[in-house]
Amino acid sequence: MFTSISEIFTDAEHRMHGAIANLEEEFRHIRTGRANPAILDGINIDYYGTPTQISQLANIATPEPRLITITPWDKGQVNAISKAILNSDLSLNPSNDGQMLRLVLPALTEERRKEFAKLAGKKTEDARIAIRNIRRDAIDHIKKLEKDHAISEDESKRAQEKIQKVTDDNVKKVDAVLDKKVAEIMEV
Repeated sequence: MFTSISEIFTDAEHRMHGAIANLEEEFRHIRTGRANPAILDGINIDYYGTPTQISQLANIATPEPRLITITPWDKGQVNAISKAILNSDLSLNPSNDGQMLRLVLPALTEERRKEFAKLAGKKTEDARIAIRNIRRDAIDHIKKLEKDHAISEDESKRAQEKIQKVTDDNVKKVDAVLDKKVAEIMEV
């Protein structure tokens, strides 16, 4: 599959950055003390037979730190959006005036904040595992190149050490992303 060490590094770094980007995307869906329109990203509405995200059907704004407003462009979709939010796992009750929806985000309790921090920790561990799996895969490819006599034993050892350093750097980045998210969650 790979014919050189540089191809293996490029692939591994690209995949590790993807794991970090995926973690950051997952974190966008975890609630913090502030209103964030991204919490609505996973909710789809049946719009004339097509599952469609709320953000594609309405203007979403956060006029206050704990308020999200949803103004559908097609006013006939207000009730469908309201129903979809009620049926979601967000535990939010939208107020509907026929023109727009208002989602008041209740203040998070200390217990709820700890639950969200724990969830963030679990997602972070999944990202660490993904990065370690990418490292193992890259090392396997390096060992295969060595076995096929495409590279020397010394080159193999240096490449494996370099992969380990890249892995350690990316795990530190994941930990930094977690620390930032936990700080956001625990902020009162």
